[in-house]
Amino acid sequence: MISRELTDWTLTATGGPVPAELTGIEVPATVPGTNHTALLERGLIPDPYLGTNETSLAWMKRSTWRYATVLDEPAAAPDERVDLLFEGVDTVAGISLGGADLGRTANMHRSYRYDVRSLVGTPADLVVDLDSAIETAEAEARRLGTRPMAYDQPFNMVRKMACSFGWDWGPDLQTAGLWKPVRVQRWRVARLAQVTPLATVVQGDVVLADDEVVAPGSSVSDAEGRRTGVVDVHVEIERSGLGEPVPLTLDVSVGGQSGRGVSTFLPASASGTTHVRVHLPDPELWWPAGHGEQPLYPVDVKLYAGNGEDRSEPLDSWDGRVGFRNITVDTTSDEHGTSFTFVVNGKRVLVRGANWIPDDHLLTRITRKRLERRIDQARGANLNLLRVWGGGIYESDDFYDVCDEKGVMVWQDILLACAAYPEEDPHRAEFEAELRENAARLAPHPSLVLWNGGNENIWGHEDWGWKEPLGDLTWGAGYYYELFPKILAEVDPTRPYSDGSPYSPGFTPEETHPNDPNHGTHHQWDVWNRVDYTHYRDDVPRFPSEFGFQGPATWATMRRAILPDGAAEAPPGFKESEVFLLHQKAEYGNLKLDGGMAAHLDVPEDFTDWHWATQLNQARAIQYALEHYRSWWPRTAGAIVWQLNDCWPVTSWAAVDGDGRRKPLWYAMKHAFADRLVTVQPRGSELVAALVNDTDEPWTGQVEAARTTLGGAVLAASDPAAEPVTVAPRSVTLVPLSGGPVAVADVANEVLVVGFGDARGLHRWAESKDLALDPAPVRTTVTAEDGGYRVEVTATSLALGVTLLADRLDPDAQVDEQVIDLPAGTTAVFHVTSRGLDAEALATRPVLRTENDLVRAAG
Repeated sequence: MISRELTDWTLTATGGPVPAELTGIEVPATVPGTNHTALLERGLIPDPYLGTNETSLAWMKRSTWRYATVLDEPAAAPDERVDLLFEGVDTVAGISLGGADLGRTANMHRSYRYDVRSLVGTPADLVVDLDSAIETAEAEARRLGTRPMAYDQPFNMVRKMACSFGWDWGPDLQTAGLWKPVRVQRWRVARLAQVTPLATVVQGDVVLADDEVVAPGSSVSDAEGRRTGVVDVHVEIERSGLGEPVPLTLDVSVGGQSGRGVSTFLPASASGTTHVRVHLPDPELWWPAGHGEQPLYPVDVKLYAGNGEDRSEPLDSWDGRVGFRNITVDTTSDEHGTSFTFVVNGKRVLVRGANWIPDDHLLTRITRKRLERRIDQARGANLNLLRVWGGGIYESDDFYDVCDEKGVMVWQDILLACAAYPEEDPHRAEFEAELRENAARLAPHPSLVLWNGGNENIWGHEDWGWKEPLGDLTWGAGYYYELFPKILAEVDPTRPYSDGSPYSPGFTPEETHPNDPNHGTHHQWDVWNRVDYTHYRDDVPRFPSEFGFQGPATWATMRRAILPDGAAEAPPGFKESEVFLLHQKAEYGNLKLDGGMAAHLDVPEDFTDWHWATQLNQARAIQYALEHYRSWWPRTAGAIVWQLNDCWPVTSWAAVDGDGRRKPLWYAMKHAFADRLVTVQPRGSELVAALVNDTDEPWTGQVEAARTTLGGAVLAASDPAAEPVTVAPRSVTLVPLSGGPVAVADVANEVLVVGFGDARGLHRWAESKDLALDPAPVRTTVTAEDGGYRVEVTATSLALGVTLLADRLDPDAQVDEQVIDLPAGTTAVFHVTSRGLDAEALATRPVLRTENDLVRAAG
């Protein structure tokens, strides 16, 4: 196999509402790329992420485009195939070579391959003519009937990234282009069309199937209790169809030089898919982060002509990695409903997760380095799972490779979101082709732990008023309940499948509501949309897989992208300005932000205070939810916050903004997802200290509870002679709090502090705006240190939410901690990484912020 990537193309706008200055102009374009990236690189359009440029570029989505290059390939030898492989076309296109039509594409989530051996030998124009995706979708809606969806544009009628059409956190840009590589591949005799190694672990005897091939020397009758790694390698072989068929030899090895290999002879009549099984004795197990290591084993597959005696030049080869682990989801019924608990290698795992969206709306700008940084940020927030949401993309191999290496589990949605989807062809055929290809590609990754049928579509069908407008139209049920599980049973039977999220496993929607918190997965959006965040405690969901609360981007990101001309401060009325609202996509978003604050902080009028208040309230809301959910383990088996990341600068639910900066929410997630946590929670009419230990070691200590004034005077304390408490590994212990420590007398002036080991929890009987908080509750010392500054903050009175917004001074500044509650007399140390900033300003507003100064500013 000889493969060459075609990177140098030209781009031309060929029709639609194209500005006169761009009509007919050929622009150099790099592939992978899209129309936006090509024009942006040449300075022909403004950055769509800045100011109101998104609006000014709306013409691009209704235009048509042409990518063109000259293909100069030598003529094919008599026994040689020459293929053009388009790994990803965005989205609806006709492709021609030398004027000959090769085919049409209609799905950005799959590849297309064309045999062009008869068309090479002289230079020829290779042309990709891209239609408007939105106009294609509108035509399909007219042809098949409009289906309900969450937004105005029919993203459900074309196989394009749903959030291309805009979302309540994303821009409406609708890119067009060649978003993955285009390759010329020359090959003889046969090629490896698809290789899918599926790794599992067995204990005890290993039984061979009738058609299995096993590595010489492999033990297939291990003593009971011995662990054996099993790699089922499914290899799809395509023969060239040129000349007489010849026998083939397939070599498969697992584990490198110290591993095992298999050589399989395939007669000349053999074609299609071959199954090879390799056993590896006593492999090291792959574990999620926090539960063990992540060993990965290389898998190498080579295809040879003949009997394989000459192994100097394979016809084709494939290499990848696997990790040995077994994964199930326990969905058994109990007295509380239906569980949804991830079990890895027989061990229940508490999920600490966040939802993942494409990290840049302009997908071709996402690099491995960027993904590594983002996944490191996930681990830094103590996450062990990312849910790849169904309105985005099947992520690159780089994404899954990094998750494999860092122990981050991946929940993979199949790409449907918030809409009814047609089941007629060609849509059904596209879904099948797309899922087969991507399931085969992703199945080797041990980080992938769940396939999920889609996002909120079953729930939408039940609750969002779809049934009447749908009538007898198809809406996707055939996908979730039949097609998807059938395909996955064939391609990837090694991991579980869920019909959707939210979903009540084992029940039809008519029997049990798909978003019933007592059964399976649950999405909690009433809090953001309708009620205060204290209502998170109304339910004890079995597995909350979506819940979130908004907050704006960091100050440095807003200043770069949203504030007028990069102004240092916002002008009056800025939060209701056109530019701010363009970067606030949620329906009534600002009203909901204000309403979410009102019960806790009041609503500041000054934009600087409002910006800090909304960020803090976002952090408070999610920490409140997470501590509640974690206190109910194992009944609540995990939580997946909406969302980790952003795809552009925007006010959203993300913990990391569109420029990659960590918002206060990120730190709140880090605290609430800590391995060990102390949180004060209600149980009935009482308060308890919930001691959460998500480690493999017991946690022993003395519960120390003290009711103090805000100034630190102890009013009542727990008995110092009380028996020590031991929290078993991977468990929660509830310690009732009674007597003097909880006998509050003055809710505005008292606070409860509970300590256990190095962890501390704090409980207030009144909201911040009703506490008698000192408006200046800290004293601060700033000293220089290697790489930045050490900021020591000591509370002279109760100081809530102590945070250093160092990006206001240096956009590249990093702070290791934020949103710290300090009881009077305690100290926190913040380390600021920066090449240089005004050190004195670190100790003053608007950089050093607390909840105290917000309450006073609002009051």
